[in-house]
Amino acid sequence: MKNRIILTIILITSLFLGACKKALDLNPNDQIATSTFYKTKADFDAALAAVYASLQTEEFSYGMGFRDGFTDNGYNQFNSGAAKDFVQGNFNPTTGGYETAIYNDSYVGITRVNLFLQNLGNYKGSDISDSQRKIYEGEVRFIRAFLYFQLYSIYGDVPLVTQPLDLSNQKQPKVPAAQVLAQITADLDYGIANLSTNAYYANGGHAAASSAKALKARVLLFAAFGSTGTPDATMLTQVRDLCLDLMGQYKLSTNFEDIFRDATQKNNTEIMFSVNFLAPNNTAPWDMYYGDWDACAPMQNMVDAYECTDGQPYGTSPLTDTKNQFKNRDPRLAKTVYADSVYFGPGKVHHPSNLRPTGYGIIKFLEPNNIPYGFSTLSQQDAVILRLGEVMLMYAEAQNEISGPDATVYKAMADLRARVNMPAYPAGYTKDQMRARIRHERRVELAFEGLRHYDLLRWHIAGPVLNAVVSSLINYHFEDKFYHWPLPQTEIDKSGGVLIQNPDYK
Repeated sequence: MKNRIILTIILITSLFLGACKKALDLNPNDQIATSTFYKTKADFDAALAAVYASLQTEEFSYGMGFRDGFTDNGYNQFNSGAAKDFVQGNFNPTTGGYETAIYNDSYVGITRVNLFLQNLGNYKGSDISDSQRKIYEGEVRFIRAFLYFQLYSIYGDVPLVTQPLDLSNQKQPKVPAAQVLAQITADLDYGIANLSTNAYYANGGHAAASSAKALKARVLLFAAFGSTGTPDATMLTQVRDLCLDLMGQYKLSTNFEDIFRDATQKNNTEIMFSVNFLAPNNTAPWDMYYGDWDACAPMQNMVDAYECTDGQPYGTSPLTDTKNQFKNRDPRLAKTVYADSVYFGPGKVHHPSNLRPTGYGIIKFLEPNNIPYGFSTLSQQDAVILRLGEVMLMYAEAQNEISGPDATVYKAMADLRARVNMPAYPAGYTKDQMRARIRHERRVELAFEGLRHYDLLRWHIAGPVLNAVVSSLINYHFEDKFYHWPLPQTEIDKSGGVLIQNPDYK
């Protein structure tokens, strides 16, 4: 039995969704009224589960692989998230897909947080201690920070809402992105100061102080590159120090694949935060989407990016075997990608029901014990959002930008690569050479975890990288305006002119 928050929240979720979507129906008969809820600690525990459930939507959890379809890594053959429209340059305020979902679902979650905090502040019951109040607040503010980071990193200037809205103030204008960033860091700082100091894997599925530190490092690393791609040293120093602290508390998973498989996620010492699922009532279509439908297909240039076992590039290394692309390769290739069919060994084979448009599929998130995959598969793999592997990469990147490739940068990368028996980097790299290696390492270590898109945006190399893609089934076309996405036109229309569209999309 998994030791985690059980997110079976049908009635509780309706409480929050009612506040978001039925503002005119103040006392709907099919939903719990706020005035009759929040009467005991048990009510707050149930509401907390609903806040966590805000992250169970496709774009924030099991659709993380689809986010790589917005990059040079994968091809979303069913246009999941409207990825095809984005990479082809057919992207506008009415595109829909993740352009609408990220915006709307973020604010649904933010609304849940704000309602929770308001009612926690008004609650006078003695069954919630002062220390528990701070933990509750730290957890929901961590979730709010995560959601606002989605908005900040994708749209830039957005409405900043930290209190429940009503009919008198429901139309909110945008604020500068810097103000949104300040709120994100304030929420995370509160979590760092007040959440449990236990490691996440020993905290029963609840966000810990270390979860907030890891998210803050990601946020600051993104923000550090600003609008030019030239990093801010002060922010990078904060990133480095946060990562150093985390590297002392967590350990790499012995096996790379154990991070992503249900049977080996419990108590995994690498995981710093995850979105939790539990069968049979709270499942996600991991195995069906990636193992049967091949909804996000790795592209050839992604497969070619994995080095040979000698640490040299595929195609350059003398170990290159063009007849067997998986032979003599970085083991992370076979732990991330499958060719044609899913194969975990004799008796653990699945032949996808859909075509493999690139010849490849994603094996990284699949659970061998769930074969055969299909509509009836009850997948309960957790979506790993923050982990030590990323933290080590963030440390190496920040420290290299600050001081160049010193011994600690080499060690972080050597330790990460040693997990899969890949050789350490040769001595003598310049800062530029180490930067290139770290960026490459991020791509293969974090493949299909939804972070490649963030990286291309923050490094400000999305245009050159995406417009150079030639191994896809569609033509890529990236314009500078895509560094910030348009706000959904539906939200612009509903605001009556209060919410202003982002530049270049008017």
